[in-house]
Amino acid sequence: MIVVTGATGNVGRPLTRVLTEAGERVTAVSRHAAAVPDGVRHVVADLAEPAGLTPALDGAKALFLLLSGDLHAPGARPADLIGLAEASGVRRVVLLSSQGVATRPLGPTRVAMRALEDALRESGLDWAVLRPGGFASNALAWAESVRTQGAVAAPFGDVGVPVVDPADIAEVAAACLLDDRHTGGVYELTGPEVITPRQQAEDIAAALGSPVRFHELTRDEAKAAMTRFVPAELADDTLDIISAPNPAELRISPDVEQVLGRAPRPFNSWVARNIAAFR
Repeated sequence: MIVVTGATGNVGRPLTRVLTEAGERVTAVSRHAAAVPDGVRHVVADLAEPAGLTPALDGAKALFLLLSGDLHAPGARPADLIGLAEASGVRRVVLLSSQGVATRPLGPTRVAMRALEDALRESGLDWAVLRPGGFASNALAWAESVRTQGAVAAPFGDVGVPVVDPADIAEVAAACLLDDRHTGGVYELTGPEVITPRQQAEDIAAALGSPVRFHELTRDEAKAAMTRFVPAELADDTLDIISAPNPAELRISPDVEQVLGRAPRPFNSWVARNIAAFR
């Protein structure tokens, strides 16, 4: 049995599908009730209350650990989840970490994530760590404004990073969960190209076959929007990166291709698969 946390999200959903297609038994964990593929066990649990995860871990051999937003907040204790997994007999944990652990090690949420990585390394479990940069699926935040106004609003319109397709993250995670060769691996996951928010809007327009206007937000406007969903510290750390990425954050990583044997998917591929959200 493999337990997937965040199983109804942009990474967890395709990961659950990949694992079930590989013939694995999967327990999907999410904070709220949700539809899951046939044959998948579903458990509702809030990772901010680690004890609630105990029933999901019963009989599990591996865990994919994706932190909810509140576990990035000051005072959170995500390392308790590692101890709980070990006590439950889990043998392998694949952690979805962040590129910023290496590129911005002094950011408050990055310090906490590095501490979680260290707790996993010291646990005695088999482990792998995934460090993605920006997600292509963050563009879903624009879906309503594209549908209703034909517009995208974002900060730093002409500053790009190599955003990664969540489906690529999911496939790398599956490989790390299933293949002992990835034990102890730390993988930086990016897309194949640096792309700006303005260029992303152009790709969405091309897929729709209709114009999409771009409106540039100030940093304060962008932070106000982000903190509706994530802690302020995480919003600030993210805005620091997307406003002025350093050379390490602009680097195209070879790790997706190293693990999967193919190049990472470009942003326009993600748009083509998800264009219904923008119509």
